[in-house]
Amino acid sequence: MTRRTLLFVPMAACLRADSAQEVWDLFVSMASALSESNAEGFLDAFDPAMPGYRDLRWNVSALTREAELQSSVEFLRNEGDDRGRAVEVDWILDIVDRQNTAASKRREQRLTCRLEKTGKKWRITSLEPLSFFEPPRV
Repeated sequence: MTRRTLLFVPMAACLRADSAQEVWDLFVSMASALSESNAEGFLDAFDPAMPGYRDLRWNVSALTREAELQSSVEFLRNEGDDRGRAVEVDWILDIVDRQNTAASKRREQRLTCRLEKTGKKWRITSLEPLSFFEPPRV
């Protein structure tokens, strides 16, 4: 191995670690935004050109308007490079209806996402299943 290669290997590992950390930080901020009933803060992580974005926007806006939320994320997988990542999370969402506080619901589901970095910002370009963020049906 040449000296130049030896210098590059640790630097490449740092870039991968930084990208992974940036994506984890994004998901933590998304969960926090939901817990604060901040639909815009949550939706800011998504590429508006993502398939299903319009429905997601409507659902998250209704969900944050109609319920008090506690949101948390457990990270299961975060793979890729500094341009694109595949992420799998276990998302827990506790939902308490604002009109009927006795009515509460807990959702927990494994979500899979693809992310791409545009400029300095990571954006979610796909999320499955989108139905996880639908408001509860009465």
